[in-house]
Amino acid sequence: MKPKYQVIIDDIKSNILSGTYSVGEQIPTESALQDSYNVSRQTVRKAILELSNEGFLRSEKGSGTYVSNLYRSRTGGNTMKKTIGVITTYISDYIFPSIIRGIEGRLNEDNYSLLLASTNNDVEQEKKALEMMLSYGVDGLIVEPTKSNLYNPNIAYYLSFKEQDVPFTMINAFYEELEVPFFCLDDVQSSYLATRELIAKGHSQIGIIAKMDDLQGKYRMKGYIKALGEAKLRFHPDQVLSFDTASKPDLSTNLEVFLEENRDALTSLVCYNDEVGLEVVHACRKLGISIPDELSIIGQDNSYIAKNANIKLTTLTHPQEQMGRDAADWVIKKLQGKKDLPTNTYYQPVLVEGETVKEIVLE
Repeated sequence: MKPKYQVIIDDIKSNILSGTYSVGEQIPTESALQDSYNVSRQTVRKAILELSNEGFLRSEKGSGTYVSNLYRSRTGGNTMKKTIGVITTYISDYIFPSIIRGIEGRLNEDNYSLLLASTNNDVEQEKKALEMMLSYGVDGLIVEPTKSNLYNPNIAYYLSFKEQDVPFTMINAFYEELEVPFFCLDDVQSSYLATRELIAKGHSQIGIIAKMDDLQGKYRMKGYIKALGEAKLRFHPDQVLSFDTASKPDLSTNLEVFLEENRDALTSLVCYNDEVGLEVVHACRKLGISIPDELSIIGQDNSYIAKNANIKLTTLTHPQEQMGRDAADWVIKKLQGKKDLPTNTYYQPVLVEGETVKEIVLE
């Protein structure tokens, strides 16, 4: 459990970094903070002293305590070498090492430092990462949004970056409620091409596994529905298995139930990504469903796990390293004062043929 003075420090810091308290604004009096947190005057003073030492507050004798922005010059802001913050949902798995490698490679070319954080697709961890970046005083920021298909409670922090003229861009997705430049795969097109490939191979009973708390999942669902509509195929809600970050640990169990229930109804599946595609492969092996003879599957993202699995997954490309490099290049050019930079960039996916799709030949 946190010491009481630390709770006060964290709250006041959050209010400053999110812009709830503006620079120069007077914070509540010591007695008001005592009442608010139900603590002693000594605890309040300890918190204020610590925040003053860090440059978040300044006290004026006989007047009160005010918000300061000295913390910015005490951290990254006063060094010759500029620092770019990078916040991704994950760091060490799936396509993220490739994206980070692209960012790092471009930053190194211009002698920029990288400050890295991850959120595990959790908004509370995103808040901590944003506070760290603001406290450090990063010169620019690259963010992969957290649960991008849901309302984000951390929008105020992004507005703080805007107010401080710290350039930032988003990768893989974006918050629709913010006007922000982004670099994304065309996720609608990715799922559209996956579904169209299955249709071209004679499949008409096509299901989808979709992750619905991220914008990528919403758009990949849209592409699937678009392709079905063009082919005049019916959309069957019971042939959709959706999941989110919270329910992901139960995905393998839920997949087995879904596959068993649709054993006679489905001939193919569009998977949210390669990771899910391989989960389907494992579930099919447990259930004795042959891939691709009984079930064809297509992943998305052309990740290293798709390339290194013991079955070559049919999938679609994702720019990965190029996306990271382009996002870093955008931030560097913005800091150099370049004008007319792109506000949004979509990369076009390309089908990568594997061995998990079978053509259906009508008798």
